[in-house]
Amino acid sequence: MNILAIDSSGLAASAAVLSDDTVKAEFSVCNKLTHSETLMPMIDEVIKASGLMLSDMDAIAVTEGPGSFTGLRIGSATAKGLAEAIDKPVIGVPTVDALAQNMAGFDGNIVPLMDARRNETYTGIYTFKKDELAILREQCAVPLTDILEDAVQRNERTVFLGDGVRVFEEQIRDYCHIPYTFAPASLRLQRASSVAVLAERYYERGQYKDAAEYSPIYLRVSQAERERAEAERVKEKQDEKPE
Repeated sequence: MNILAIDSSGLAASAAVLSDDTVKAEFSVCNKLTHSETLMPMIDEVIKASGLMLSDMDAIAVTEGPGSFTGLRIGSATAKGLAEAIDKPVIGVPTVDALAQNMAGFDGNIVPLMDARRNETYTGIYTFKKDELAILREQCAVPLTDILEDAVQRNERTVFLGDGVRVFEEQIRDYCHIPYTFAPASLRLQRASSVAVLAERYYERGQYKDAAEYSPIYLRVSQAERERAEAERVKEKQDEKPE
């Protein structure tokens, strides 16, 4: 089976080709260029490096969210367009689950942290059972203290990863009184190969969609929508004031 996997949900953009349980090629970039500039050239290169063609793919996998609103939209549109071009399904993989998959083989609990701003994080709690990713707490958008309290109460050796590690490192050190560590730089950010590994399992279970049916999951409303709602509330209050 051949899967093209892409991830543009966070700071890093990544593309990979998985073929018969082997990562044939992977390309990841974390720089100041936008995903709209980097993603398609990366996909072209990773397919070429794999020795396969786009038409050889059995499915297109993509992180379905949560994450950057712009990044998710770019990833979703790209995956849908490629899948429609070759008449293959789209496999949506939860972003936080895919991050946790980076730590395959870790003996303990895994807590991905994506910076969601406002001192909140996209996160969850995971572990590995018989080499399979097990979800202890499903991905969610919560204040940092919420997930740290949960992790501490479970009282297990824990690893933190994701772009939130750099943002929240000091708070983690102050709060956590259990054995913990931070993932190494090579495993800390999103990797399309992890998306592909989970996607292969989802495909075997029939968890995929036609390209036209696929849409990302945001968990929270966008900043623009929040600002618009706040402006409307302010206007309503002003209209309610007596003249």
